[in-house]
Amino acid sequence: MKLDSQVVGNAGLYFTCFHLSLLGWNAMPTARNARGIDIVAYSRSGSHFFGVQVKALSKRAPVPLGTSLDKIMGDFWIIVNNIVADPAVFILRPAEVRERARRCEKDGRVSFWLEPTSYDTDVFRNAWNRIGRGDDTA
Repeated sequence: MKLDSQVVGNAGLYFTCFHLSLLGWNAMPTARNARGIDIVAYSRSGSHFFGVQVKALSKRAPVPLGTSLDKIMGDFWIIVNNIVADPAVFILRPAEVRERARRCEKDGRVSFWLEPTSYDTDVFRNAWNRIGRGDDTA
């Protein structure tokens, strides 16, 4: 099934909210297509909170990071690829995304990408433990 990029993005966003909720976090999407984080999550007591950027892909592919690494923000980056058939989740910190970003230049224009070989590793795959639980018990 071929989905348009906005639907793929929405699927990844809500898939991530679902999993954060199962970990006890209150997870709320922010305004779609606004610059910044995609999800705000906070613990049951409200004593812990964090922001997430979600990148959803229809297949295992490079993640576009834009023309500058300055837009990489939040506390976690969650990449969900192969969202339609068999979603795979990778959880990174923004610094890890910046460290692994590849700079490309074409026709004088610069762009940055995160290659699958940089994020699709055992360290990041289904690494929900990097976030922890939101029920204030961990």
